[in-house]
Amino acid sequence: MRQFLYLLKRYVPPYKSSMIWAIILNIFSAIFNIFSFAIIIPILQILFKLDTTQYHAVTWEEAEDAKQFLMNNAYHYIQHFIDTKGASFALLMLGLFFGFITLIKTSCYFGASAVMIPLRTGIVRDIRVQVYNKVIGLPMSFFSQQRKGDIIARMSGDVSQIEHTITSSLDMLLKNPILILFYFSTLIATSWELTLFTIAVVPLMAWGMSAIGKKLKSKSLEAQRKWSDTLTQLDETLGGLRIIKAFIAENKMKDKFKGTCNEYRNAVMKVATRQASAHPVSEFLGSCMIMIVLWFGGMLILSDNSPIDAPTFIFYMVILYSVLAPLKEFSRAGYTIPQGLASVERVDKILKAENNIKDPVTPTPLDSFKDKIQFKGVGFSYEEDKKILMDINMEIPKGKMIALVGQSGSGKSTLVDLIPRYYDVCEGQILLDGHDIRDYKVRDLRSLIGNVNQEAILFNDTIFNNIAFGVENATMEDVIAAAKIANAHDFIMEKEEGYMTNIGDRGAKLSGGQRQRISIARAILKNPPILILDEATSALD
Repeated sequence: MRQFLYLLKRYVPPYKSSMIWAIILNIFSAIFNIFSFAIIIPILQILFKLDTTQYHAVTWEEAEDAKQFLMNNAYHYIQHFIDTKGASFALLMLGLFFGFITLIKTSCYFGASAVMIPLRTGIVRDIRVQVYNKVIGLPMSFFSQQRKGDIIARMSGDVSQIEHTITSSLDMLLKNPILILFYFSTLIATSWELTLFTIAVVPLMAWGMSAIGKKLKSKSLEAQRKWSDTLTQLDETLGGLRIIKAFIAENKMKDKFKGTCNEYRNAVMKVATRQASAHPVSEFLGSCMIMIVLWFGGMLILSDNSPIDAPTFIFYMVILYSVLAPLKEFSRAGYTIPQGLASVERVDKILKAENNIKDPVTPTPLDSFKDKIQFKGVGFSYEEDKKILMDINMEIPKGKMIALVGQSGSGKSTLVDLIPRYYDVCEGQILLDGHDIRDYKVRDLRSLIGNVNQEAILFNDTIFNNIAFGVENATMEDVIAAAKIANAHDFIMEKEEGYMTNIGDRGAKLSGGQRQRISIARAILKNPPILILDEATSALD
């Protein structure tokens, strides 16, 4: 419960007005609901001659308490209405009045739910945006330890689970305490003896529902992990279709995916079985509660000195039955919220991930590259016990082209990734114009650097937007000039829509060489003083 309250504290404050309106409308709906049922008593007592007492209007000073003032005057005016207009007409008027009160009550119900919709949808949007922003800001080291499919699962499946469990329960959790408070107050005012007995029976129902919800969170965590495995394999399959077909591994991948889906299905079945058992269990326990209270109330009425008459007892039972609905919804929240909290736990692993690539408290100004880049005793390792780079010392003057040559896996890409601070050095320092690059803002440092990778990274967008990516206010003339330098202009113009051609997912509509030329044009358009080419022409002749 503490985790749930912490979640509300994090995301609900921007939507306080929705909560305030929901509380007000729920209070009105509870009042009108009780008032509509209260009409049953005078109908039964006076209309059908169950009560032959002649009631007279009393003032506030004459009445013993508020209950006597309200009920005595209500009975008096209804009795007078029956005497003057007739029983049939009185019944019709009471029925119409009941319908009118019910209309107001249901309108308040609808209004209370409607004003919560911006809150529910807003929280889900805020979580998605927050997760995306966090993912964008995390260092590359985080993604080397995480599966892409798992991150997608947390942003899609887990956030959707939060939407379907926690945010959908907010309306219920806001409304039901109000209903229960007003209903129980009415029950106490009607018969405190019966209400004390009822309260003694309620823990039985609560115990039954808590037994169902106890292990649901762990089962939900397992199901979400299996869903992550499914998405991960799907992502790997889509990215590796060429290799799967080349090595005739379709059947192998089909069997592997089927096994993953079966594991996910089994995990979901365990969660669904517990969910399915909740409604019949709560229905049975609620019926048992009504049965016990009915027996006890009947014993009171049949006794010589009964504190409650039959019509009032019927009203009591109607209100008691009404209070069961919010109690059942509370019990349902007891097994849906743990599901959502399991997803919150998984999403928080991203939101609370530490970003070790940080800006300095007082950064050194950086607006240009003037002199040189120096590596002084640089050492780096992805894992503590396995060093990739050791004691690297070199100097790169401005205006010089430096080539790094070495075997595959010798650390060339790792070395150049240290300059824009995709990773931070573990030993030594990298100096830019005499200052450690960690003394600069990351944004200022990277604004001076252009990068073209061996694997062309393009977006599902137009050729123009891919070349102009990251360059503010780039014109068509600028993009064309960069494309000509990269020898990309000719094949671009052969496309039906030219620079406005969409290149598909990861540039799938282009050849490998064309994709790489687009990447080179993008770096040229940025025109940085420092250009890093990581085997940038590997796909070119």
